[in-house]
Amino acid sequence: MPPFAVNKKALYNYEITERLEAGIKLTGPEVKSVKQGQVSLAGSYARITPYGEALLINATISAYPPAAQAQTHYDPHRDRTLLLSKQEIASLIGKSQAAGRTLIPLSIYSKRGLIKVELGLGRGKKEHDKREAIKKREMKRHLRTRMLP
Repeated sequence: MPPFAVNKKALYNYEITERLEAGIKLTGPEVKSVKQGQVSLAGSYARITPYGEALLINATISAYPPAAQAQTHYDPHRDRTLLLSKQEIASLIGKSQAAGRTLIPLSIYSKRGLIKVELGLGRGKKEHDKREAIKKREMKRHLRTRMLP
């Protein structure tokens, strides 16, 4: 099954060193909205609070239209709790506090009926790294077109 949303800019702006899977705590209408693909990860990130709670910040989940009439004050940008084990949170605290490391949501998908978020631990790319990635991508595309008859 294809993912509901993919953060395309994350792979361009960050060098991902480690990936992990987390559950996400959603309300009923939010689950239906995500399954319809009304979710955006652009500009979102994850953070570990001082209390040891993982949060998905700035992800946009649009209101589910049939439930929007009942929900008068729905906030599509609210912080959502990520479901991780204590060991995963403890290891992420140390790794994410290293210089220049960030937790970025890469995609949202369904696994056995549950909504999951793929997180990446990444380091921001410099401008010259981005240019090099573009050159490699263009070379691969050029080689692929030359190999086709």
